[in-house]
Amino acid sequence: MKISPVALLHKLNIVMLAALKPLGVWGIGALAVIDSAAIPVPIDALLIDYVVHDKSRFLLYCFMAAVGSAVGSLLPYYLGRAGGELFLLKRINRQRYEQMRDRFEKQEFLAIMIPAMMPPPTPVKLFEFAAGVFEMKLFWFFSAICVGKFIRFLIWALITITYGPAILHTITHMIHQHLSYVLGFSGILIVLLLVFVLRKVFDKRRGTSLPVEES
Repeated sequence: MKISPVALLHKLNIVMLAALKPLGVWGIGALAVIDSAAIPVPIDALLIDYVVHDKSRFLLYCFMAAVGSAVGSLLPYYLGRAGGELFLLKRINRQRYEQMRDRFEKQEFLAIMIPAMMPPPTPVKLFEFAAGVFEMKLFWFFSAICVGKFIRFLIWALITITYGPAILHTITHMIHQHLSYVLGFSGILIVLLLVFVLRKVFDKRRGTSLPVEES
């Protein structure tokens, strides 16, 4: 009997939740690490559940989830750092690569923090990988992820405290009702974010063209 990848992932999520959720703040931190590093976990819904059962520690839950997400994001970051440079250097020369990296560094914090604030399906790992490729300093990378994720989790926590746990069900129901609009808006937002980063990295006004534009 074959088990589909989706079913297997669901069972794995159940096992992880059973093992880690009772650990409180450490549990939400560990689940955030797993979510950012490899296995998708409904971290936003889990954070809301933690806040519902213990509103007095909502800031601590948000902080631990943000730190856990930053720790997990080190995997795509170091993957980009290990192999991304070679990938680019096969297509552009070293001088051009250094120019692109220097320009990325001028906007790197916002280029990482803003995607980290966005809920799924924003491809945050793509931006984390790019940060590794362009050798963003580890301290600023980690800080940008922490700040972005903390803001995102804090917004969820405050909404939950203000309107109650039913707000998640209401929002989810509305998303499903208007799924085409949500996907369209998310797609536009993702494209705008990608264009923002690419234009800062490959700023043609300063003389650096996109790789696809080179002869």
